[in-house]
Amino acid sequence: MHVGSCCCGAITVELSGQPEAMVYCHCRACRAWSGGPLNAFSLWKPNAVRVKSGQRKLAVFQQTALSDRTFCSQCGGHLLTLHPPISLVDVFAATLPSLAFKPSAHVNYAEAVLPMKDGLPKLRDFPKEFGGSGEIVSE
Repeated sequence: MHVGSCCCGAITVELSGQPEAMVYCHCRACRAWSGGPLNAFSLWKPNAVRVKSGQRKLAVFQQTALSDRTFCSQCGGHLLTLHPPISLVDVFAATLPSLAFKPSAHVNYAEAVLPMKDGLPKLRDFPKEFGGSGEIVSE
């Protein structure tokens, strides 16, 4: 079980089991949302994710049909991004202090502003199973 919260603690989330994947994303949208040069996140099945407290303060920004980004209406802290078309929820790695973040790949590396030479696979966009090309690019 992993527990995380927004910055002020008004909303807490509880995640059970282990994530389906842990990945770095370099797309412009994730960079803007996370406020950093890349986004480190974990992907979970929806039934493994539960808003434990503060549901009424949970706000949603629907950036695209692919992603509903949730945040705390009190402090603005980002919590979850729901991806209905692929039936997964992504959670910032930093939101879950008990999760040992072990990324398996980089996605949207064609948009990278911070190159990383860590030996992990670098996908131009997304894996084929998520509608991308699945193309690997060099570090």
